[in-house]
Amino acid sequence: MQKQTTFLAALLILLLTGSTAFAQLQSPDEFLGYELGDRWTPHHRVLDYVKHVADESDWVTVHSYGETYQHRELVYLVVTSPDNHQNIEEIRMNNLRLTGLEEGTPSGLQKGIVWLSYNIHGNETSSSEAALRTLHELVRPDSPEPKEWLQNTVVIMDPMLNPDGRERYINWYTNMKGAEVNPTFDAREHHEPWPGGRSNHYMFDLNRDWAWQVQKESKYRYNIYKEWMPHIHVDFHEQSYTAPYYFAPAAEPFHEAITDWQREFQTTIGENHIEYFDEEGWLYFTRQRFDLFYPSFGDTWPTFHGSIGMTYEQAGHSLAGLAIETPEGDTLTLADRLRNHHTTGMSTVEVASNNADRMVEEFAAHFDRGMNDPDSRYKTFLVKADNHPDKIYNLLTMLDHLNIEYGTTGTSRNRDGFNYSTGETGRISVAEDDIIVSVYQPQSQLVRVLFEPNPGLADSLTYDITSWEAHYRFGLEGYALERQKTPERNVSAEDFRSFELTGSDRPYAYVVEWKTMDDARFLAEITRHGVKSRFAEIPFSIDGREYDKGTLVITRDNNRRLDNFDDVVQNAAENHSRKIHGAASGFVTTGADFGSSDVRFIEKPKVAVLMGDGTASLNAGEIWHFFDHQLKYPATILHTNYLMRADLNDYNVLVLPSGSYNDVLDERGMEKVSRWVREGGTLIAFGNANRVLSGHNGFRLSAKTGSVEENEGDEDSRLQSYGERQRRAVSNNTPGSTFRVTLDNTHPLAFGYGEHYYSLKNSAVAYDFLDSGWNVGTVREDAHMSGFAGQNAKAALENSLSFGTHSYGSGNVVYMVDNPVFRGFWENGKLLFVNAIFFVGN
Repeated sequence: MQKQTTFLAALLILLLTGSTAFAQLQSPDEFLGYELGDRWTPHHRVLDYVKHVADESDWVTVHSYGETYQHRELVYLVVTSPDNHQNIEEIRMNNLRLTGLEEGTPSGLQKGIVWLSYNIHGNETSSSEAALRTLHELVRPDSPEPKEWLQNTVVIMDPMLNPDGRERYINWYTNMKGAEVNPTFDAREHHEPWPGGRSNHYMFDLNRDWAWQVQKESKYRYNIYKEWMPHIHVDFHEQSYTAPYYFAPAAEPFHEAITDWQREFQTTIGENHIEYFDEEGWLYFTRQRFDLFYPSFGDTWPTFHGSIGMTYEQAGHSLAGLAIETPEGDTLTLADRLRNHHTTGMSTVEVASNNADRMVEEFAAHFDRGMNDPDSRYKTFLVKADNHPDKIYNLLTMLDHLNIEYGTTGTSRNRDGFNYSTGETGRISVAEDDIIVSVYQPQSQLVRVLFEPNPGLADSLTYDITSWEAHYRFGLEGYALERQKTPERNVSAEDFRSFELTGSDRPYAYVVEWKTMDDARFLAEITRHGVKSRFAEIPFSIDGREYDKGTLVITRDNNRRLDNFDDVVQNAAENHSRKIHGAASGFVTTGADFGSSDVRFIEKPKVAVLMGDGTASLNAGEIWHFFDHQLKYPATILHTNYLMRADLNDYNVLVLPSGSYNDVLDERGMEKVSRWVREGGTLIAFGNANRVLSGHNGFRLSAKTGSVEENEGDEDSRLQSYGERQRRAVSNNTPGSTFRVTLDNTHPLAFGYGEHYYSLKNSAVAYDFLDSGWNVGTVREDAHMSGFAGQNAKAALENSLSFGTHSYGSGNVVYMVDNPVFRGFWENGKLLFVNAIFFVGN
C-alpha cells in the first residue's frame, strides 16, 4: 500500500511538471545509435549526450569546470526538480552556511545533496556508461519515482573524471578487437600495454590525488566540490573481473576522525543496495578490502569533508574488455557491469531522498561539533615561526585552499606538547609569532587528518600509505598540543614571501640562498634562459650577510655573452619571490672567494628520463610531471625500446624511474649505460631501479641481508595458521610510513637541508651503507616516526641507505632508495632530486 501511495504521488508530481520539457528527450540508445554496453561511448559522445539531456530537460543543467592536460572538457551535471533549479543558488549557499564555511543563517530551503563520480580510473570503463543510463533514468518522462526523489534531493554527476586515461584505453582496445569480441582470456584485447589506461596523461593515479591535488583535474574538481559540499559522495570503480560487486559498509581500518553517523549511514545505504542485489541474485561483498584510512581516495577525502564517502567496485577492469569468460564459466559483459553500477547509483539517490531531512541535520551537526566540541586528543597544532618562510608559505597556501583557519599565538610561554622532530612529548617553548591551527573550526575533521602525528590504526591490513602528516611533508618544525589555543592575530601566506634586491643592481655576482624548491625553480628558470651559475660548497659571508652551503653565485664574468643577464636574473627572482643580493666584489669576508674551486660551476643539465616497458608507470609519471610542471625544466623522455639506438652523449643526466627493466637493462643495455656513466654522465636511480643496478658493472650498491626474520625453515613457520598469513606478511612491510633519515649535509646531494630529513618509505627493501662512496642519507636506530611499519621491516631498515652517491669513472651514480617525489605531494623531498640533477658531479 505504501509503495502504491508513493507511486501515485510521484505520478502526480510528473503530471504537474508537464511533459513538454521531455518532448525531444532521447534515451542513450536512441541518441547514440547503439545499445549501451555494445561498445564504449567515447568522451566527446558522452559530452554530446549529457548536453542533449540538459538542452531537452529542465531537470538538468551542465557546467564546464576545466579541461585535462590533453584538452578534453571536464563537466558536471546538476540534476534536480525544476523548482529546485529555480532556487539552486539559495540551496547551495544554505548548505555552505550549515558548514560554517559561509557566513549567515541558512533559510528553510535545504535539500539533500548527492555527488556521483564516474571513471576516475580510465580503464575501469563501465561507470561512464552507467552514468548515461542513470542520468536518463532520473529524468525520463515515464519514470515518476525518481522525480519524487529529486524534489528533496540535488544530484551532482561527474560523468568522466579521467577522460585522457579512458580514451587511451578504449582507443587501444578498439584497435585490438577483431570483427567480433573475443571473451577468451588469452586474446590480446584483454592485455593492455604499458602504461595502461588507469592513470591520466602524466600517469598519475587520480584516485590517490584527491587530497594533494598535484594534477590539474584534481584541482579543478576540488574547486567545484567546495562550492557544494555534498552529503553523500560515491566514487565508481572496477576491480578484478573475477570479484563480486563491492559496496559499503567499508572495511577496517576506519580513520579515528570518522564519526558514528558516517559509519551508520553508509551501512544504511549498503542495506538498500542489498535488497536490489538479493532480489536479482547478484553476488556482492562488504566490509572487506576497501578501508577508510588514507585520506586521498574518492571515499575518504569527501568523508573528511563531512560527507558519507563510499567506493563502489564492479568486477571488470581492463582485462574484462567488452566481454570475458570468468573462471565460473560465465561471460561478464560491459552491459552487465554498467547495469550494476546503475543499480547502486539509483539506490544511493533513493536512500538519500528517503533520509534527506536527517542527512541534512546530521551534516549540520557534524560541523557544529567541529566548531564547538571536537573529538580529538590534540586540540592545537603549531608551526614554529622560525621555519623557512617558503615552507610556511607553502603550508599556509594549502590551508587557504582547504578553507582551514589559522593565525598566530600572540603570546609566548612554555607548554607540554608533542615534538614532531623528536617524536616525543615534553616541555616546549611557544613564541608569539608561532602559527597555530586549532581543531575548533568548521574543517575540524580535516585538520585532525592532516596534522595528527600518528593516527590510530585499528588494523594493519590497510589499502595504502599510512603517513602523510603536514610537518613531515613540508619539512616544518612544530608541535601538537592537547590544550586548546585560539589564534590571537591574523597572518597570511603572503606575509612570508616577497621579492627583494639588495646591494648593487649591476653587481659582480648575484647571491641567492639555496633552501627550498622555490630556489630550485628560480635556478631552473635562469638556466633555461642561458644563465650560467655556480654554487658554494662551503659557507661564506659577504657584505655582512651569512650564506650556507649550496648558495647560488651567479657571476657577471660567466655571463658576459648574455646581453640581458641582469634582466633575466632579476625577473626570475621577482617571479619566484626570491631575495637576492648583488655583491660588488668576488672577495668574501669568510669562506671561499667566488673564483675558488670551492664555488663550483654548474654544467647545464641535459636530462633524459628512461620511460616505457620495464619501468613503473606511476613513478615515471611522477618524474615526468616534476620536470614539466614543478621544476619547469626540460627533460627528454626516452622510450625504453629506443635505449640501444639513442645517443646518450647528447645528455649528461639520465634518470631511471623505479622498475624491473626486463629486456631493457640486459647485458648490452647495462654496458651502454655503464659506459656512459664512466665517460662523465650522472645516473639517478629510483626505487627498484637500484635493485637492478645492485652488484652489476661497477655499481657499488648491495642489498642488505639477514635483517628480516623470514624463519621459513623452522618449526614455528611450518605450523603457522593459514588464516593469519596476511598478518604475518605485513610484519615484513611498510606500506608508506615516515622515517627519520640522518643526512650528511656537507655533501651537495643534501645541500639546503638540516641534519635530518623525514622520508616517506614505501618499501622495506634495504641496502647496506656504501663501502666506497658517500652515504648521504641513512636510517639509523629508532628512526620510525609515523605510520605503520612491521616489526621485521623496522629491523631491516635500521642502519640502511636511503640516499647515496659514488663516482664511477668520470661520472657519478645517485641512489634514491626512497622516492622524494612520491605522488608529487611530499614537498620536502623534492630538493634532493634537484640537487642530484644540478649539483652532483659538478
